[in-house]
Amino acid sequence: MAKLDFLDELIDDLKEHNMFNTIRTIGSSMGAWINVDGKKVLNLCANNYLGFADHPRLKEAAKKAIDGFGVGPAAVRSIAGTMTLHLELEEKLANFKGVEAAISFQGGFIANQAVIPTIMGAEDVIFSDELNHASIIDGCRLSKAKTVRYKHCDMADLEEKLKQYQSARRKLIITDGVFSMDGDVAPMDEIVEVAEKYDAMTMADDAHGEGVLGRGGRGIGDHFGLHNKVDIEVGTMSKAFGVVGGYVAGKKKIVDYLRQRARPFLFSSAVPPADVAACTAAVDILTESDELVKRLWSNADKLKKGLNALGFDTGHTQTPITPVLIRDAAKTIAFSKALFENDIFAMSITFPTVPQGTERIRLMNSATHSEKDIQFALDAFEKVGKDLKVI
Repeated sequence: MAKLDFLDELIDDLKEHNMFNTIRTIGSSMGAWINVDGKKVLNLCANNYLGFADHPRLKEAAKKAIDGFGVGPAAVRSIAGTMTLHLELEEKLANFKGVEAAISFQGGFIANQAVIPTIMGAEDVIFSDELNHASIIDGCRLSKAKTVRYKHCDMADLEEKLKQYQSARRKLIITDGVFSMDGDVAPMDEIVEVAEKYDAMTMADDAHGEGVLGRGGRGIGDHFGLHNKVDIEVGTMSKAFGVVGGYVAGKKKIVDYLRQRARPFLFSSAVPPADVAACTAAVDILTESDELVKRLWSNADKLKKGLNALGFDTGHTQTPITPVLIRDAAKTIAFSKALFENDIFAMSITFPTVPQGTERIRLMNSATHSEKDIQFALDAFEKVGKDLKVI
């Protein structure tokens, strides 16, 4: 047996259990309608909440940055990679979030791997929502701290577990702000309250809350009126902000320490100038106006109401993330393929991304969709739903 033959067995097993993901290829800029595998389709799949991925103002900022700063810093931030562009973005992010300071990283995934292991260690305890994102899980593992999972958004269970570890050196409660598969929102106000009772730090990964929740998309802290009360807010620049990158925002002393000890900051090259400038332009637009955020929510409301009227189950989402629950892996994959045949790009989500029995089509509308686009989607869902006997 050749040394790599085991991979054939693993791949065959994935295919047999409907868990092999066929990755489609995008052949255009990201917008309401895109080219996928050579076909023009309505995009209900990407996290381009506000349409920033192809926004003219962001593109112009990126081009200008290349002319002034080149295509890359060619260094880590701590040696020769920190440009004035990075500091400008971090200052504007902190002001936008209403916190003392912010530090940017190469991605939201990286931001979690930067902050969690840097402030937590083997003598500490992390309390993590059972549905937290993989980047949080990996960050907890890297920290070597004891990780205690609490039931999803269950404050009684969280408090019970906090009681059990009151003597820990440091305690940190971590939660997604918006849970990416179901679209529900963490009860951050209650989390902060119980954290203060047990002298625990709080951290929210607001990847799907930035640009969506709060005034003009300022995120979960603003949504609950918790300015400077959530100790650590992690965000990504690759979803609502439409570019790439991540950040940690909060107390200045946390940011200062991350600049000294966070490994991705110290040992990985800085984000290129074009990306940083485009991110800054996105923050500027949201600081100036909430028009795109309002349009996003209006489109989401129309889409969800339309799907529910047709008989689809969209779970308990509280945000523009709209899961259409099919609850069968094979049928969910078939549903996604049939939608594509009807000019809708909406990928199937199955185990291990979601638990077995909760398979779904995860829809993500954006501020760039028109009313005509939403109706086109609803018509396609009605047709496919009846054809596959889902509704």
